[in-house]
Amino acid sequence: MIDMEAIDLPVPNQCRLLSISRSGLYYKPTTNERDLLLMRIIDKQYTEKPFYGSRRMAVELTKLGHPVGRKKVRTLMEKMGLQAIYPKPRLSVPNPKHKKYPYLLRGMIINQVDQVWSTDITYIPLANGFGYLVAVIDWFSRKVLAWEFSNLLDTEFCMKALNRALENGKPEIFNTDQGSQFTSREFTERLEIEGIRISMDGRGRALDNIFIERLWRSVKYENVYPKDYQSMRDARAGLGEYFEFYNKRRWHQNLDYQTPSAVYAGAPGLELSIG
Repeated sequence: MIDMEAIDLPVPNQCRLLSISRSGLYYKPTTNERDLLLMRIIDKQYTEKPFYGSRRMAVELTKLGHPVGRKKVRTLMEKMGLQAIYPKPRLSVPNPKHKKYPYLLRGMIINQVDQVWSTDITYIPLANGFGYLVAVIDWFSRKVLAWEFSNLLDTEFCMKALNRALENGKPEIFNTDQGSQFTSREFTERLEIEGIRISMDGRGRALDNIFIERLWRSVKYENVYPKDYQSMRDARAGLGEYFEFYNKRRWHQNLDYQTPSAVYAGAPGLELSIG
């Protein structure tokens, strides 16, 4: 822990140096060790089987030697921001304060960079806690345009990623899920001011944002799980190195064995069709 009283520096300046919000400076995790263990296992199982809901996940955990009830699993999955990928009945009334946006990408041919961007958040396990990773990706090139890592699941760190991505260009369409961070007035108004069309996934249809779902699988299996990060600082540094590798040195079969950065810079000959 950092002794804030021993540092002769104003709190706002400390926050900027640590790349966290003021509320994050005083944040203390309240999740116990058993819950953290269950969340790490749930994360791995969900990455392999994103169609598992709380019921099947509870059965999976029990078979792995960690008996737990469905209610507990549902609570942990909600904390992690996880939702099974399958169509569901309409179980709740959408918040009337949030404007509804249709899903615009079905049947679309993606044939150029900056045609469609999307964003999403994923849970990152740490040795004694966890964090949340948000990224903005260009669908055509698969390039990660910006990312942020936070210990708080709030709108602020999503806005930081969005603003950083928009510093170097803007898409015709921006696709998100219906999470509260992305349906917030701050987020949607930022896109509308830029003249960007907003597309949102159907409820419970994570495959509507398929390319960033594939990104998360790569991040988890190629970096997060092997590295087993101990702290927020370690994870932030390691993720930065990974995204540098992912964009500039990782060859993608679906990009004709080119890198996302090369394709984003103008490599020819690709076309994506969205079902």
